[in-house]
Parts: sequence; structure tokens; C-alpha cells
Amino acid sequence: MLSLLHTPSTPLKPFAFSPKTLKPPTFQFSKTPVQSVLQWNRKPQLAGETPRVVVITSGKGGVGKTTTTANVGLSLARFGFSVVAIDADVGLRNLDLLLGLENRVNYTVVEVLNGDCRLDQALVRDKRWSNFELLCISKPRSKLPLGFGGKALVWVVEALKSREEGSPDFILIDCPAGIDAGFITAITPANEAVLVTTPDITSLRDADRVIGLLECDGIRDIKMMVNRVRTDMIKGEDMMSVLDVQEMLGLALLGVIPEDSEVIRSTNRGYPLVLNKPPTLAGLSFEQAAWRLVEQDSMKAVMVEEEPKKRGFFSFFGG
Repeated sequence: MLSLLHTPSTPLKPFAFSPKTLKPPTFQFSKTPVQSVLQWNRKPQLAGETPRVVVITSGKGGVGKTTTTANVGLSLARFGFSVVAIDADVGLRNLDLLLGLENRVNYTVVEVLNGDCRLDQALVRDKRWSNFELLCISKPRSKLPLGFGGKALVWVVEALKSREEGSPDFILIDCPAGIDAGFITAITPANEAVLVTTPDITSLRDADRVIGLLECDGIRDIKMMVNRVRTDMIKGEDMMSVLDVQEMLGLALLGVIPEDSEVIRSTNRGYPLVLNKPPTLAGLSFEQAAWRLVEQDSMKAVMVEEEPKKRGFFSFFGG
């Protein structure tokens, strides 16, 4: 034991640190590829006939339709697809605010139908991604002419398909809240729908009603996005899980968007979440949903383990 102790007669040698002396640890990974991970090293394969006309709706207001349209649309543009987003909310448009294009909207669809401008003049091209364009139905606080309806929006979609510069790959229609005439107008030219909902009873009741109206209009390809999900509340049994929402509505799941305070900041700045660096969790969820939309894919909800309930004094007596 004494021979192992250091004595002052033998001076200590300084430790010479060299990067070569440290070797990185070696890990053994499984050779079986994981199929559920999105392959970001390739471009998503576009499925279906183009242009794909997708209406983003919910029935209830304030669940995130416009936020979904802005983030999914820009994600599709970043993937390399040409996108035209139509704000079909008459008099209460907000899509231009979320995209930061409110000062560049000079003409709308109403002016195009009245013959005051051409369709290409009403399209607002995004400066960040030139393959993304915005088209507004009307100006704020304005009323549509009596003759405007689903047939007029169908004419707009057909005009976008026959443009000289080519038809867009995606036409996204931001549907207004409610199930009145504005809703009927927005869903008329669409052949598929994305239903945005939140895990609360009022939103699910409206979503169930909208599903019936979409199916009556002939739209069978309906996928669901669950917005503002909080796993802490799900574990505490204060919020319905995504599995519960899917069982109630019976739709394929396109994406799950977690609650994120960055949404309010991005809305006020006119800078969508998917453009943030570093990306937020909600922004990545929107990109994954856009990827699945391109390939007409869906995701599978996972059960969130519930936290054990606290046992009180009366639990010992079976209470």
C-alpha cells in the first residue's frame, strides 16, 4: 500500500493533453432501417393528380386554420412545389397578416371578376419563396357581390390551372369559420380536405358536423390535424388524448401540433413558424404534416401514459 502513495521526492509530471489521446466511443446500431422516420435527405414524392385542391376547414373559429394554411403552404414551397394559397374568408381575412404580405395586396378576386385587373395582378408572390403565391377573395370590411358563390371560386381555380406559366402543384383554400354560405363557397372546388381541430368538446362537435357536410359535397379524402395539444394535461386526464379525438371523429391523422407560445410571436411578426431558426417543435410538426400531405400519408397516434392519481386518506377505505 505504501508503494502506491506519492512521495515528495518524486516530482509529478505534467499531463500532456492531446486530442489524439481521446477516442470517440463506438456504438453498435441495428441494421434494420426505421420506416417511420421521415427521410429528409430526399424530396417527398407527389401523389395524386395535380393541381391538388385542398380546403383547410374546421367549423369552429380560433382552432388554427389560418396558421395551418400559412405553415403548411410555406413548407410545401420549401419542398420545391408551387403553391397558391387562397384566403376565402370574406371581410375578415388574416392569411396575409400571418405571411407578412398585408401591405402588398392591391387587388383581389372581386376586382378580377369585375374586370378591373388580371388574375396575375391579384396574385401576391412571396419574396422569401417565389413558388408561393397568395390570393385574397376580397378586401377587409368589404362585402361580396350577390352573384359570388361556389361557381365563381371554381372559375378562379380553373383559371389558375390554365395559367401560361403552368398550373400550381397545390391550391390551398383557407376556409372561413362556420357552415354558412362562405363555407359552402370555399369547399366547392376542393377535392380533399384537412380538418383542423383541438382536443375539446366544442371543437369536436363542430368538426363532426363539418365532416358530414364535406362528405355530402363529395369530398371523401379528409384528414385531421389536432392542434394545441398539451401532453401534461393529457397525462393529468384534463385533456382528451389524440387517440380519443381520432376515435370520436374516425379520420386519418395528418399531424399533431403541440401547444407553443412561439405561435403568437410568429403571428405578430408575420413570420411563419416553419421559417424559424432554430426550428420550434410546432414548426417541425407542421413540416411533417406537409410531408404527409404530399405523399397522401398519415400518422399513427401513440398512447400517452397517464400519471398515477394521488391516493388520499379515504383511499385506504376504498374511497
